[in-house]
Amino acid sequence: MERGGENDVEARAVILEGPKHLGLGDVRLSDPGEADLVVEITHSGISTGTEKLFWSGQMPPFPGMGYPLIPGYESAGEVVAAGPAAPYRPGTRVFVPGANCYGDVRGLFGGAARRLVTHADRVTPIDPAMGAEGALLALAATARHALAGFGQALPDLIVGHGVLGRLLARLTLAAGAPAPTVWEIDPLRAQGAAGYPVLRPEDDPRRDYRAIYDASGNGALLNDLITRIAKGGEIVLAGFYTQPLSFSFPPAFMKEARLRVAAEWTRDDLIATRALIDAGALGLDGLITHTAPAAEAPRAYATAFGDPACLKMILDWSQVQ
Repeated sequence: MERGGENDVEARAVILEGPKHLGLGDVRLSDPGEADLVVEITHSGISTGTEKLFWSGQMPPFPGMGYPLIPGYESAGEVVAAGPAAPYRPGTRVFVPGANCYGDVRGLFGGAARRLVTHADRVTPIDPAMGAEGALLALAATARHALAGFGQALPDLIVGHGVLGRLLARLTLAAGAPAPTVWEIDPLRAQGAAGYPVLRPEDDPRRDYRAIYDASGNGALLNDLITRIAKGGEIVLAGFYTQPLSFSFPPAFMKEARLRVAAEWTRDDLIATRALIDAGALGLDGLITHTAPAAEAPRAYATAFGDPACLKMILDWSQVQ
């Protein structure tokens, strides 16, 4: 491999041993192949969706699920070694959507580590000036994936003003569409809007929305959302739902409601999102509310999942060897 420094056999990583049993530990890395990169992570994000469910023990059965595991699929860092078939050289700043390079420790996500090995096809080059915001690329791509596609209506109502809801609103504005309405019931999370209104549901009289995007993950809202769409309107389920979803059929019948599930982003979404960021059409400012040293991971995860004021928690790996 072409090296910018000697590759360690072991790396420090966040290890989730079981529900709410989490800390830093040493893991052995897989040997890198011809097209692999060794990446030194500087920042990794904590997901309040799927990662929270693994941390709390509430995740339904899922392919590859099990403990111990290394969480994290929102990581930014620098290439420190590259195989001869890899297109990137040491010093390249990249976004990494997780890794599976830890032997007996599951890398179902695998991005919350100081150093990792990944195939070059999985990373996306990013501007070094992005700093910690580089770890937000996956969330921005998730929002873009929900919006993109032939014939899909952009949202005129977004439910939830967390990071995903804010990114959906920003991308809608970047596309030149009218400003969407956003629902939020938490006063702290209702703050920080730029160019669109944020309302409590009870303060919104409209019942003719063409496209409602739910970023709350609260399946209990489905019946109410159906009453808020115009005839033939669409509800996009952009969150992650742990319980079976159900709704009353007669109102959905009267509205001829359409339901769409927005799944995980694709590489095309990552590339398109990075282009929007590079062009200045999409900003990621104001989305990171909390940062903690990676050595304080247990406290950071508890804050990310338990403090409503925390929109996005980022782990800083700079002090971890």
